Amino acid sequence: MSEQPKTGQLTFVAPRRAKPQRHLADLTMAERRAAVAELGEKPFRADQLSRHYFTRLTGSPEQMTDLPGALRERLVEQLMPPLLTSVREITCDGGTTRKTLWKLFDGSLVESVLMRYPDRVTMCVSSQAGCGMNCPFCATGQAGLTRNMSTAEIVEQVVAGARALARGEVPGGPGRVTNVVFMGMGEPMANYKAVIGAVRRLVDPAPEGLGISARGITVSTVGLVPAIGKLADEGLPVTLAVSLHAPDDELRDTLVPINTRWKVSEVLDAAWSYAAKTKRRVSIEYALIKDINDQEWRADLLGRLLKNKLVHVNLIPLNPTPGSKWTASRPEDERAFVRRLESHGVAVTVRDTRGREIDGACGQLAAAPQ
Repeated sequence: MSEQPKTGQLTFVAPRRAKPQRHLADLTMAERRAAVAELGEKPFRADQLSRHYFTRLTGSPEQMTDLPGALRERLVEQLMPPLLTSVREITCDGGTTRKTLWKLFDGSLVESVLMRYPDRVTMCVSSQAGCGMNCPFCATGQAGLTRNMSTAEIVEQVVAGARALARGEVPGGPGRVTNVVFMGMGEPMANYKAVIGAVRRLVDPAPEGLGISARGITVSTVGLVPAIGKLADEGLPVTLAVSLHAPDDELRDTLVPINTRWKVSEVLDAAWSYAAKTKRRVSIEYALIKDINDQEWRADLLGRLLKNKLVHVNLIPLNPTPGSKWTASRPEDERAFVRRLESHGVAVTVRDTRGREIDGACGQLAAAPQ
């Protein structure tokens, strides 16, 4: 476990830890073919493996009947090692919301959440074990950063959800993952290379990847300005979500310590540049915290900052963690905040609180004691 960080302390560089075994999801198709060739096999075997993993959603050698028996075991052992072990699964909403606690190869714990709606299935995935951004109202942030996850460890969370849907294990019959949000444990932009690799695996057409529309993927950040600029240049039309939580620097310095590095104006300028380059509407995430950031004057200030921009505000009723002084806003204050934003012509919705009873909402993953 990582040490609990001091108030306001930021951790950008993850502790050096042993890395998980290489997996085909870490690799581009060209790299997979090269890896298979290194093992003395024909490169087309990489295409077969990719079809099993990304299209048929299997990692089991027994089901790979188009591969010779002895070769199956060897290729799976070398290129499809187990990455995540399910420790616990909790469901609510009649089984359509499923939170899974995963153990990684080194004992690190991360969580993912599958949420099935009538018109879509969204997976919320982790990108780091812990988080180094130290936001005081977030249980993950308070735990500190253990390590970065690999591209394949991130992808495997989505593949696990896709397998459960394909098998009909989630109420509603067989289905597929349509949306992925990088809003689980960790700051995605602080694990940039692995996260971009994972996004490419998610959007690459089968059998190179899962073939999910880039428009169905959201990458969130507390505001790592240089990384937002890099993301804009990737040619990936994913949605950028900025966890703002306060419109003024004085409060945001406390709620989101990264603000001591890049101020609200700098973060929003980077977001508008992203929107201009990608033509994608930016999502502003704002956790409403009782008597802290839910005043009407702050809604007015936020509205003035966002007016006439390609933007949508996602208000999040805070999911309080046990023993925390932070709690959700009063319903009347939430309604007043919405009204003030709308008066500035800003599109706003209040996030569905699905998963609240399983500590699965609002980035408060891993809050409950195991």
